[in-house]
Amino acid sequence: MKIRATQAIMECLLEQEVDTVFGYPGGTILNLYDELYRYQDRIRHVLTAHEQGAAHAADGYARSTGKVGVCFATSGPGATNLTTGIATAHLDSSPVVFITCNVGESLLGKDAFQEVDSTGIAMPITKAAFLVRDARQIPDVMRQAFAVAATGRPGPVLIDFLKNVTAPDQEIDYTFIPWRENRTCGSIQTLGDGHGPGKPEPNRQDVDRLLEMIAQAERPLLICGGGVVRGRAHREFREFAEKLDVPVAITVMGGGGFPGNHPLTTGMIGMHGSRASNVACDECDLLIAVGCRFSDRVALDPATFAAQSKIVQIDIDRAEIDKNVVTDHHIIGSARRVLALLNQGMPQYRHPGWKERILPMRTPPEAGDGACLTPQQVLEVIRQRAPRDAIVATDVGQHQMWAIKYLHFDYPGQLLTSGGFGTMGFGLGAAIGAQMGNPDKRVLHITGDGCFRMNCHELCTVEHYGLPIVSVIFNNGTLGMVRQWQSLIYGKRFSQTTLDRGPDFVKLAEAYGLRGFRVRTRAEMEQALAEALAAGTGAVIDCVLDIDEMVRPMVAAGSAITDFLLN
Repeated sequence: MKIRATQAIMECLLEQEVDTVFGYPGGTILNLYDELYRYQDRIRHVLTAHEQGAAHAADGYARSTGKVGVCFATSGPGATNLTTGIATAHLDSSPVVFITCNVGESLLGKDAFQEVDSTGIAMPITKAAFLVRDARQIPDVMRQAFAVAATGRPGPVLIDFLKNVTAPDQEIDYTFIPWRENRTCGSIQTLGDGHGPGKPEPNRQDVDRLLEMIAQAERPLLICGGGVVRGRAHREFREFAEKLDVPVAITVMGGGGFPGNHPLTTGMIGMHGSRASNVACDECDLLIAVGCRFSDRVALDPATFAAQSKIVQIDIDRAEIDKNVVTDHHIIGSARRVLALLNQGMPQYRHPGWKERILPMRTPPEAGDGACLTPQQVLEVIRQRAPRDAIVATDVGQHQMWAIKYLHFDYPGQLLTSGGFGTMGFGLGAAIGAQMGNPDKRVLHITGDGCFRMNCHELCTVEHYGLPIVSVIFNNGTLGMVRQWQSLIYGKRFSQTTLDRGPDFVKLAEAYGLRGFRVRTRAEMEQALAEALAAGTGAVIDCVLDIDEMVRPMVAAGSAITDFLLN
């Protein structure tokens, strides 16, 4: 039947079971927002304070729910404000469809008001970027965008509609095709489960070879990477780890892929990895990395990384194999499918001596009860008083490493953090998206005073939508991670890292109509968090910390994984 082009866009969103979009309107996308007005009973729109906040919110929604996130923005600065959020989703393999509108066909290439080559900008940081110049393309492009975003290795996709394509007089033929009932539409494949369309079937001989390598190994080590989380392969991974009975190291992006308090967990691996994880990597004779791309924060020196070990990489993306670390064996396929096949063919192993060597090294230091508040005290209070299934969104820096080190993440989507792009300002937007997608769970936003300044304007979004998000600021009056490098590597030359300026975060929270607390002791932190959680509304807790607190351990970039600068 014939319907408006903009109506077809909305119907395609409903095909994909989209019920929430995040965005910010503007001139070229007004036709789409006018149509959205007619669909407001079926598609909820969340208006953020800034397009970057909308991008991070859609990303946080996707990571926490396992669905595809959706974000709207207008042309020009609206589209370019999305780029940091798009790149963040790209580096962390988060499925988000970004929809923008551009100037009309007659103005294209003439430097018209708010014209920009959105698809050209987005090409290197998306799985695909579409410029739609013909309204008849809308259904196929929309379906393909969601399929590309969600299948194989997930990631962001951009669709840029020319304004004339969305004009009120544009009509096209359209038939509603629910994606769950139609796995394919022409040449376009939609999302499958487990090892469905877009996910390569693992080579059985490769699986069998790994089983042989496991049988011969005496000191295996498992690495849980972000692919376990993105592929929702946590159950299969846990079964594999327990059958193998070996230490399990977890990357930053792997948080939630394996229980943080499991007896086999050795904690984070890499630059700020635990002694247990890093030593195990150095001494193992078989390293099996699942959904891990061996970034420079994990394999700091590829030449010495796991030098005594045979290295096996399991990944859905062939391009990641041997890109950073040369492997002895690899398996291409989704983490869930590969692990299921391994579990079918693997007996129960026991490695008591190897575990006795590694696991005692993981004991964390005591939090202490001194007069000054410490990061560990803040996080122990959160761990003790917040719901165990609370979702945690972080920004990037010292607070991020402390949170991953001291909190336990037990399921995919419980930890939302920018591991690949390292985006300051990611956390609050991600927390908003997670809370919108998980209204029955508490969401905590853990941030630093430098990061919080970058997107604190999204507090207005928290207040307007009545979101009970608690932002906990690790306020040490500095760009803490950069200062740490300056202290250890740059001779304590603290160039432009001291944040001796406003705002007063408590007053800022109150200005946005939220509760604000300032805490300097553990007792004050306990009281503030209890009140913030009980209030059921948004709150900000400003935790005053010493400027010279450091993340321990630390290995310098490019060094061997056990060459600790700090223990």
